[in-house]
Amino acid sequence: MTARTILLLGNPQLYKVSEEIDKSEVKSLQPIIQDLHDTMMAYRAQYGAGRAIAAPQIGVMKRLIYMHIDKPMVFINPSLKDLSDEMIEVWDDCMSFPDLLVRVQRHRSCTIEYRDENWIHHTLHLVDDLSELLQHEYDHLNGILAVARAMDGYSYALRSQRHFLKKT
Repeated sequence: MTARTILLLGNPQLYKVSEEIDKSEVKSLQPIIQDLHDTMMAYRAQYGAGRAIAAPQIGVMKRLIYMHIDKPMVFINPSLKDLSDEMIEVWDDCMSFPDLLVRVQRHRSCTIEYRDENWIHHTLHLVDDLSELLQHEYDHLNGILAVARAMDGYSYALRSQRHFLKKT
């Protein structure tokens, strides 16, 4: 497998809604999952960031998210539920626009239901960083980028400006 090219902001494919994955497709996902891993690790080596990636970011229009923080996790056909009323404000970054940060609001907590690569159903309750992260990746599956969620016209900064940004 190999690191793939990440689609960048402005690529029309990033604005498309991804297709559900059928159980019969699970075995064919392994090369894609490996490519997501390799792509994210290459990005991490270059930028020092990257915790998760959605399949549409490498041009695979399927409802698939790969996350690797402490261990690899695969989210097939994820669904977000129980979005909290309480919101958090974050400077969001994205592999599809590596030099740009966007200030957005995300739900402080949520629940994600998904299937893993063995088609086993899981439910996780997420808070704070993980909640924000998986909301971001879930948006990719629906053709929504963080730039569309910017709080206002002043909610953009170049990554090199990060030290000027107030922590929230």
